[in-house]
Amino acid sequence: MNKKSRDKSKFPLRMTRQRRVILDELRKVTSHPTADEIYNMVRRRLPGISLGTVYRNLEILSDSGMIQKLESCGSARRYDGNVKMHYHVRCVRCGRVDDLPLSTLPALESAVRKGCGYEILGYRLEFMGVCPKCRKLPKTTKERQDKNGTKR
Repeated sequence: MNKKSRDKSKFPLRMTRQRRVILDELRKVTSHPTADEIYNMVRRRLPGISLGTVYRNLEILSDSGMIQKLESCGSARRYDGNVKMHYHVRCVRCGRVDDLPLSTLPALESAVRKGCGYEILGYRLEFMGVCPKCRKLPKTTKERQDKNGTKR
């Protein structure tokens, strides 16, 4: 039996010291760090921890529902210690991810459930934009072309 197929209620997640430190460090921040950033945070408390151990434990914590794994095409995976339903906004330039101060949209959830024929197990809503820090920088060539209506 592989680890993912076992019933979690029969096998509760053992909270190792490394897992606890990773979880604690992730819950201290709202920056949605990458695994490498979490590794650097955790090393302050556990200098001997390996990057592989951090990756492995992030997967275990994500699979157990204790953290969220945020994945987007072309971007590094980021992790969120807040597992309550909420929305995100991602900067298309630097990859920064922030929580949106919006209430969840029950009408949207209901419309999707009624209209698609799927059994909806969950969803993630992510907006894309340019963060305040990147907005102060000059626009990229691609952004200038897109704004001027140039076809690619």
